[in-house]
Amino acid sequence: MSENLQHIRNIGIMAHIDAGKTTTTERILYYTGKSYKIGEVDEGTATMDWMVQEQERGITITSAATTVFWNHASQDYKINIIDTPGHVDFTVEVERSLRILDGAVAIFCAVGGVEAQSETVWRQANKYNVARICYVNKMDRAGANFNAVVAQIREKLKANPLPLQLPIGSEESFRGVVDIIEMKAYEWNDEDLGTSYHEVPIPDDMLDEVAQCRTNLLETLSELDENLMEKYFENPDSITVDEMVSTIRKATLSRKIEPVLCGSSFRNKGVQRLLDAVVEYLPSPLDMPVMECFDPKSDEKVCRKCDVSEPFAALAFKIATDPYIGKLTFIKVYSGVLKSGDNILNVVSGKKERVSKILQMHSNKQTPLESATAGNIVALVGMKDIHTGDSLTDERHPVILENIVFPEPVIQIAIEPKTKDDEDKMTLALSKLSDEDPTFQVKEDQESGQCLISGMGELHLEILLDRLKREFNVECNHGKPRVAYKEAIMTHVQRRESYKRQNGGRGSFAVLDFTLNPLPLDAKGLHFDNQIKGDAVPKNYISGAEKGFEVAMSNGKYGFPLESLSVTVTDGESHPTDSDALSFEICAKIGFREALRETETAILEPIMKVEITTPDEYIGNVTGDLNRRRSVLEQIDAKVGFQIITAQVPLAEMFGYVTTLRSITSGRATFSMEFLKYSEVTPEIKDYIMNVGRFIL
Repeated sequence: MSENLQHIRNIGIMAHIDAGKTTTTERILYYTGKSYKIGEVDEGTATMDWMVQEQERGITITSAATTVFWNHASQDYKINIIDTPGHVDFTVEVERSLRILDGAVAIFCAVGGVEAQSETVWRQANKYNVARICYVNKMDRAGANFNAVVAQIREKLKANPLPLQLPIGSEESFRGVVDIIEMKAYEWNDEDLGTSYHEVPIPDDMLDEVAQCRTNLLETLSELDENLMEKYFENPDSITVDEMVSTIRKATLSRKIEPVLCGSSFRNKGVQRLLDAVVEYLPSPLDMPVMECFDPKSDEKVCRKCDVSEPFAALAFKIATDPYIGKLTFIKVYSGVLKSGDNILNVVSGKKERVSKILQMHSNKQTPLESATAGNIVALVGMKDIHTGDSLTDERHPVILENIVFPEPVIQIAIEPKTKDDEDKMTLALSKLSDEDPTFQVKEDQESGQCLISGMGELHLEILLDRLKREFNVECNHGKPRVAYKEAIMTHVQRRESYKRQNGGRGSFAVLDFTLNPLPLDAKGLHFDNQIKGDAVPKNYISGAEKGFEVAMSNGKYGFPLESLSVTVTDGESHPTDSDALSFEICAKIGFREALRETETAILEPIMKVEITTPDEYIGNVTGDLNRRRSVLEQIDAKVGFQIITAQVPLAEMFGYVTTLRSITSGRATFSMEFLKYSEVTPEIKDYIMNVGRFIL
């Protein structure tokens, strides 16, 4: 098939846990002919869940890529799909996938509706301006309510959902959909696993609802297009299907609406129509804005069009380790052509790399390619010094693409190899795992000398420890999880610090006058302001001072890193021969430590947004337990037979919560949580952390 950019779709499947992402992707693979047997998540046979841990637990841990072909309106379309995890511990996979995708399918459970992680992935898609369509899955489940989910999308996500289908029946009686654009009804055949479907009359009891939905559709579209508005007022029936599809596409690409479809992927109903909507409404690479980059030398803005005639430019968005091939680098090609054997430049590291192989991925299986063109997602073999977010370009035309920003880890554990022989193996394995996952960090505790690993949650670290054992044959002892606390300066402090050393010959000399200032708790990083007038301190020395403060932030008054710091340098002194950038860096570090003694700092703890779904009879047990965990209840939504509790709870109170919740609800309640913010602890908790909590490992 020719590489017509207009016929390529790069999409992601995103949703809350258990909304049916992987199940939907498995049906897409089956109906497009990519696989000849439907894989099931519950049976551990899903193609896209290839990791042993995914098959055992029935969850998606790592984003998996595949490519399928779909024929619609006599045109072949190439669809690159990334199936992302739903668990918040693996949010890094969603973040980096959305950074490089053109469009997304947001899946919602017809019973649960908009859940906690639904909001998170929706915000991530907003961040990267990703066009999306909505698919209300599990219409066959007890309690399924299509209209209620559409209302939640509008209210909770502040979106503009536009239903293009209505379900025929619901719960056990769900059997098909009514297409509001074509005004036709379709039902799927169970005999061939939903491969074929046929047109049926619109049920009589749905005629009024369908007519109302059609009116709403035409009114919305007429507001978006002046030509349609004229036709709508003259004769609504004169508006053609092609005109509606064209307007919906434009409005979806500009993110004015989100088309909504429905189905039951597990029951093999609705997936083909979802694929039709993907190619009709989601963007091709040509529909995407011109990629804005920066020249690494001049820092000037440079544009790259999605065109094979442009210089090669790509972004590495994922690093993976294959047991047979070695390091795999997943890239999105934004411009130009890359051929197997080419030499390319990693602009971030400044090193040249040779591409030994280009692979098209299908889960953990590979197909070699001769070349990769603009608009495609492929994997490279042969990259040595590379990290997630690096820009790969033509050697003669280097540009830096916008990097990917990942959340900070919130939980730590201390680990050590069981035997002395495993020390080197563990160091190498941890290095490979941290290359793959930017939210997994490894460092040595300066006080105890222990190796600390940090991640996004208990499950995240549990999976990584399991991978150490299975993939790298490293047996580890590990302590109990502990919270990744932070510190923040709460009062202003001024200080004059001098650093003078004379060892014979050239010495070291640096003097700094600076002020440490408090910042809002949601601020990030170092805010450095140089207000030295004249040439008392050369500018190249000031960069050393800035580096010194930045390094010093990693160890605050109580031993925890500072989330943010504001430093204003007001004056200083330098020596014509004894001063250098290193002297000012050391001066800044010493000055920071001494200034901390004179200021008050707060300890900040991570607060999680927790959503619990429990049967009505256990609501008292659950809320009572939450109150004992220093929680702040936000709201309780009553559904038929169950209730959804949303609360803010300190992470320190949530360790082992899954066991407690099962115990107090006889195993019938479920919960999910995601990081929300850092918040100052009370004096009592601060005292506990300093005297007891920080030593629990």
